[in-house]
Parts: sequence; structure tokens; C-alpha cells
Amino acid sequence: MSLSYRDVQDILKVLDDTDYTEMTLETDSFTLMLRRGEGEWTQETGTRSKEQGTRVASIVSEETKQEPAPSEEGLVDVRAPMVGTFYRSPKPGADAFVEIGSVVKDDTVIAIIEVMKLMNSIPAKASGEIVEILVEDAQFVDKGQLLMRVRPT
Repeated sequence: MSLSYRDVQDILKVLDDTDYTEMTLETDSFTLMLRRGEGEWTQETGTRSKEQGTRVASIVSEETKQEPAPSEEGLVDVRAPMVGTFYRSPKPGADAFVEIGSVVKDDTVIAIIEVMKLMNSIPAKASGEIVEILVEDAQFVDKGQLLMRVRPT
């Protein structure tokens, strides 16, 4: 089993929504230790081989995302209720749940967010017309990140 840098970042984003301060993941080939300290996570990874023992490298990562510019007054922001991977359609190759101009109700599913292989339906939570879609399909989103804007009817 190997973890990419992106995999580690995904784990960190999921952990940010918890109260945990430390996590250790250990396999036959590596150890990953994560610790929260003063608002950010530190990561230590180690690889093992029978001849080498353990080699450890550390990094600190804090990613900042810019909020989209405000648009016209009166629009309703639809935000991500969790961290995960945002998908505009129910499966690859299928039509998107909504497009710009789609009319939605409060309970209309507008997207799904995948968190650790679990798919979570995201409702519009507003009735009206989709006027902006601010994230790309298969993009990682943070909790509270602006996904779409709806013009209420």
C-alpha cells in the first residue's frame, strides 16, 4: 500500500472536521503519523525495509483557499456540508444533477460529495434557479466551501 501526497492531504482535510489531535497509520511498508498543533497538522512518514530500518521525513502543510468574489445581491449560497470529493453527476459519464439555469427545490440533489468511499447526496436547500457553479467535477472541497449559487424564486 502506498499513499500519495494527495491521499495524505485528503486524510488531513477529513481529520480537520474531527476533534482528534493525533492519528497513526501503520502498514508493513510504512508508518504515517499525524499530529495537530496550533491549528495545523504535521505529518511524519517513514518507510521500512529489512536492511534500512526506518527512514522518516516531516512536512507541515496549510492550504489556503480563496473565496469566490461576491455576486449580485439576493443569491443563496450553497456550501459543502463536509470535506470530500465533489461530483456533479451520480456516476462517471452520466448527466450532471444540475446545470446553470436548472430550477431546483429545497430537496433537489445538486451534487454528491464522496468521503472515504461513502457517497453523500447534497440538496440545494433553496428553491430557485442555479446561476453559478463554482467547483469542478471531481474537485476536493472543504467544509463550508461555496459550491453553487441559487437565485430564489
